Amino acid sequence: MPPPRKTIAIVDDDASIRKAFDRHLTAAGYRCVSFASAEDFLLVAASMLPTCVLADIHLEGISGLQLALHPQFTALNLPVVLITACDDPMIEGPAREIADAFLRKPVAPMLLLETIIDTVGPPIVDGDD
Repeated sequence: MPPPRKTIAIVDDDASIRKAFDRHLTAAGYRCVSFASAEDFLLVAASMLPTCVLADIHLEGISGLQLALHPQFTALNLPVVLITACDDPMIEGPAREIADAFLRKPVAPMLLLETIIDTVGPPIVDGDD
């Protein structure tokens, strides 16, 4: 049986971004599950228990910032990486305070991978996780 892999939940309303992040992180050895909205993620978050959540700040409905502060999410005690294409200090400041990491789109693939590794470690679950 192969060793278990850490799961990254990708929450972004842009299908091409979800696909690109999924492809890159899967190639690096992580397991990825993608969601088009924070609401879709919250429906299964407790049962799937990802290792980390990578969420866009600007989503329809519940935003990435709201997701990171949502009681259902905070109860899971998961690390969150927030991303945005917006260059607004009024958003960036709170995002940096709330999130374990903050990235600005477009995100270079190596920066994405380095951020995930810094946040949750390498993709393979070891005995200490």
